[in-house]
Amino acid sequence: MTTIEHVYWVFAAAAALVLVGIASSLVARRFSAPLLLVFLVIGMLAGADGPGGIAFDDYSGAYELGSLALAVILFDGGLRTRLETVRRVLAPTLLLATVGVMLSAVLTGMAASWLLHLEPAYGFLVGAVVASTDAAAVLFLLRAGGLQLRERVGATLEIESSANDPAAILLTMMLVEYVTTPAGLSPLALLREFVVQFGIGSIAGVVGGGAIARGLNHLQFGHALAALFALAGAVLVFGITGQLGGSGFLAVYIAGLVVANRVRGGLSNLLGTLDAATWLCQIAMFLVLGLLASPRALLTWLLPALGVAAFLMFVGRPLAVSACLAPLRRYGKREIAFISWIGLRGAVGIFLASIPMLAQLPNAQLVFNVAFVVVLVSLLVQGWTLGLAARLFDVALPHLESTVRRVELDLPGSLERELVGYPVAAQARVLAGAPLPSWSHLTLVVRDGAILAAHEAGALQIGDYAYLLAPPGRVYRLDWLFAPPEQAREAERELFGEFTFDADVQLGEIAEFYALPVRPRDASLTLAEHFARRFEHTIEVGDRVHLGAVTLIARDLDDEGVRKVGLKVDRLGTVLARPRWLQQLLPPGRRR
Repeated sequence: MTTIEHVYWVFAAAAALVLVGIASSLVARRFSAPLLLVFLVIGMLAGADGPGGIAFDDYSGAYELGSLALAVILFDGGLRTRLETVRRVLAPTLLLATVGVMLSAVLTGMAASWLLHLEPAYGFLVGAVVASTDAAAVLFLLRAGGLQLRERVGATLEIESSANDPAAILLTMMLVEYVTTPAGLSPLALLREFVVQFGIGSIAGVVGGGAIARGLNHLQFGHALAALFALAGAVLVFGITGQLGGSGFLAVYIAGLVVANRVRGGLSNLLGTLDAATWLCQIAMFLVLGLLASPRALLTWLLPALGVAAFLMFVGRPLAVSACLAPLRRYGKREIAFISWIGLRGAVGIFLASIPMLAQLPNAQLVFNVAFVVVLVSLLVQGWTLGLAARLFDVALPHLESTVRRVELDLPGSLERELVGYPVAAQARVLAGAPLPSWSHLTLVVRDGAILAAHEAGALQIGDYAYLLAPPGRVYRLDWLFAPPEQAREAERELFGEFTFDADVQLGEIAEFYALPVRPRDASLTLAEHFARRFEHTIEVGDRVHLGAVTLIARDLDDEGVRKVGLKVDRLGTVLARPRWLQQLLPPGRRR
């Protein structure tokens, strides 16, 4: 076969695998199967031991391809995370990403040494390889499944899975070095490398993300070129950070986070365009990893590998998570239990298992096979029960996939506003008199093919297309006004909270009921006065005040200030049951 013919065959085979994976995913959705598992299994079937018969053992190439794919996935994950959410869970996620990974590695390593009859060094190597949760699996399964978790729980899982790779990579590299040259490892070297990985990765992510955001804000791109610019910039940040000795995975996630919170327009279009790239990266990564596996070799060590997977899921991960989160007292038992269970393993574990293969260690094939089984079991068991666990531990919010067709258009010359359009469907809240926020402005209405100015159109009607000017970072807050009734109620609750109070309710009453940290001199203030002091004359609908376990949200304004205040419960537990007794606390007409 000539070189040209070989290239044709490779391209055709790769495309065929992708098409088979996409077609299989449609069937898998009917059975709620994790789509990543489908692609992994298809890769295995296409491999040397499967019907496909494709011989593939290029661990170096697979690691390089997988690293690039994971960088794109992490960047996309950062783009979808709000900076405010990161600030609220920064301490616990850093604990999980460092101390949690090390505890998981040590505990699982001891179990692996006993189950696999390995020397302690190789047992700990197995533990280090499977210690970190996989950002690709966590981010993808949460979003692909349409599961909406409570804010703190979802943010903790997403950020932990994105930030814990450096610790796992560091542990794996150090253990490989120890196995090859035992005298080359010291606690000081471990600590120094750890600080370098996190420090350089964090700085590079902030600087690189700021540069990408600046380019998107000031250069005139179309939607496709803007996405390509952002994607190329993210890969550049990933590569440079790795060359400098930092964690490229951490850097690219932080870069996405910075871009999401600094870009001034077109973020929705950017995310929509990047979706295809993220899907392709997921498919390619798991197909290639599936090709590397040999089902016959996996069966040889299947039973002890299943024991390692079971220990990690039911003992190692729960103990590590509890040790990190329980002392903080901000996480309830159900939250800790859910975070412990959803410790999804994925591509990162298999990538790390390829490092011993590249170093040609004596037991490298055993480490790879065990890691592969652990990943399969994690995707099959934990991935398949993701929704069930969220409902069982009461950390999921009712969620329907939004059918609101929002259109966002950048306005050349303006970085503070963008034009956003919505179809006005029957029973939309805006038709029932729900007011538009003060920071949005209705500019034109398309009705029966005619373009009307806002003053010409008058009240909105069913079938209209409404176009509004709004700040880019607040556009999503308009969705509940135009969504179908069921989705509107959920979107409204997510934005304004579970309860609504008149603004003349005293802060002390709310504080006493929810055990909130309020200063005695502020207890006599009404909610309206409290917001007025906090925001002075700049208060707008949606402004928030965090008080302990709840968030107060400005829901409705009049000429004098806040008129209605929403209350959103952030902490699970007894505080969720207390509203049943709210009838006894406040007189009629002062709560909803």
